[in-house]
Amino acid sequence: MVSVILWTVVALIVLFGLIGGGLALFTAWTARQVEKTLPPRGRFIDVDGARIHYIDEGAGPPIVLIHGLAGQMHNFTHSLLERLKADHRVIILDRPGNGHSIPAPGASAAADAQAALIARFIAALGITRPLIVGHSLGGAIALYLGLNHAEQIGGLALLAPVTTLPAAIPAPFQGLAIQSPFLRRLVAWTLATPVSISNRQVVLETLFGPEPVASDFSIKGGGLLNLRPRSFIGASRDLTAKEDALSALPSRYQELKVPLGIIYCSQDRILDPTVHGKGLAAARPDADFELIEGGGHMILIASADRCAAFVARMAQRIVGAEAKLAPVA
Repeated sequence: MVSVILWTVVALIVLFGLIGGGLALFTAWTARQVEKTLPPRGRFIDVDGARIHYIDEGAGPPIVLIHGLAGQMHNFTHSLLERLKADHRVIILDRPGNGHSIPAPGASAAADAQAALIARFIAALGITRPLIVGHSLGGAIALYLGLNHAEQIGGLALLAPVTTLPAAIPAPFQGLAIQSPFLRRLVAWTLATPVSISNRQVVLETLFGPEPVASDFSIKGGGLLNLRPRSFIGASRDLTAKEDALSALPSRYQELKVPLGIIYCSQDRILDPTVHGKGLAAARPDADFELIEGGGHMILIASADRCAAFVARMAQRIVGAEAKLAPVA
């Protein structure tokens, strides 16, 4: 009887090992194919132990764009880059752990910590008082740039931003809520890739809805990059970073001294425009607030013309404000 139980346990261990090994091989193969299809398109710079992948195109007033949770620079290059770079210097980065950027060992992924790193990235590139554009979680990071590093930036243009801790994790991101680094890595190398492939359409329909999913999002929008284990790990780190950084934001809205603009779509299925958009705008009557009727969370692609006009308007506010402060000859 004991030998039967022992052999059953051994057989199960071997079976799970084979399944796990097969999943790991499939994940590694998928990651290689994805990176062949979407290799780095920009330059790299080392900042405080992190290796940041970024592009720097165009000429004119500088704009730095920060993507959201599980995103990367292609979210902006898909539709906004060409609309902005004719009249602006446009800098778009992959946040550490996303796209092709690598975080420093042991670095915090909390919004305020990421803002501090991006402030040093801005300084390293010699960018003078840029407009900071943040989408979704990138909006919270942009807010911390405005709060903690105001001397380095000219203003904020927030696209469907996170402006406080959400009441619940949005459905497409619930699978990222893994606190244990070991378990996070185990899931990333086994289940994450096949589950992401299986759930892809449902997730994208939630992100874009009620607008149709952009047919070229997988390549042009960088969606395929999320099939890599490193992308799962990076997004999970972002999601599970200390929550008090987001919780503290509403109590600090009044501290913002830089020009502020917010744009949202009324039918966003990820974040509530009333809480995250109107809530911030109500606390800052001087804010430029725009609500697009209809539309969803991927406003930077589905409503690219409106977003580009909004960003250009906010950039012009900075130019106008700094012209007023310039000494008269």
